[in-house]
Amino acid sequence: MAQAVGIDIGGTGIKGALVDTEKGVLLSDRIKMDTPKGGEPDAIVKVVVAIVEQLKVARTVPVGVCFPAIVIDGKTMSAANVSHKWIDFEAEKFFEKALGRDIRFVNDADAAGIGEVRYGAARDVSGLVIMTTLGTGIGSALIYNGILVPNAELGHIEVDGKDAEKRASYAAKERGRLSFKSWSRRLQRYYETLEFLLSPDLFVVGGGVSKSYEEFLPLLTLRTKIVPATLRNNAGILGAASLAVDRIAAAKAPGARK
Repeated sequence: MAQAVGIDIGGTGIKGALVDTEKGVLLSDRIKMDTPKGGEPDAIVKVVVAIVEQLKVARTVPVGVCFPAIVIDGKTMSAANVSHKWIDFEAEKFFEKALGRDIRFVNDADAAGIGEVRYGAARDVSGLVIMTTLGTGIGSALIYNGILVPNAELGHIEVDGKDAEKRASYAAKERGRLSFKSWSRRLQRYYETLEFLLSPDLFVVGGGVSKSYEEFLPLLTLRTKIVPATLRNNAGILGAASLAVDRIAAAKAPGARK
């Protein structure tokens, strides 16, 4: 049984659990702590260390961490709802040093997308899957035949001359006090634009509002099938843990660089 810890860092909370990455299930209770005010690296890593210590896992168990930022080679290149100190920050190395174990540091939407593809709404779906999370902004993940194309920022494509997430995110719905019917017209323009540009085989819609998917998804008219995410708050944890195990497997593969 392949195991890893999955950590999901958000602007208000940090969640973690031990995961069976073969079955895609939690092997422990999910631990949640508040994200420290200001969201600075030193404060956040202390919370992550505390969560891993509570899980009481062996040093050989890797940790996958997902975070609201563009992540390139373990470095965070942006920051959303956390300190700007994360911009151009060697996050993966920082966490490896603090935790004393192998780390995989990834974008939060990418982790959630991998979670849904391997264990959730997009399991066994071939071709291109686009995962979107409708929240404060629009997070996105592109997965083609199970392979992640990292750091897709599809919430920032231009639709009708405007940044998509400024009109179609759940926050935009709340700001404008839009009904689901009115909001769905904005979602229609967003998803039909993605459909035209990328011709996906499946859309998966996550974010807290996906619990109310019956209020808006049936109002959309698309060629592509569109379904709600199924893993809810565990998607990032499961995906991050799974990607951490991938890293270890790749390092052990014949011909891997030492």
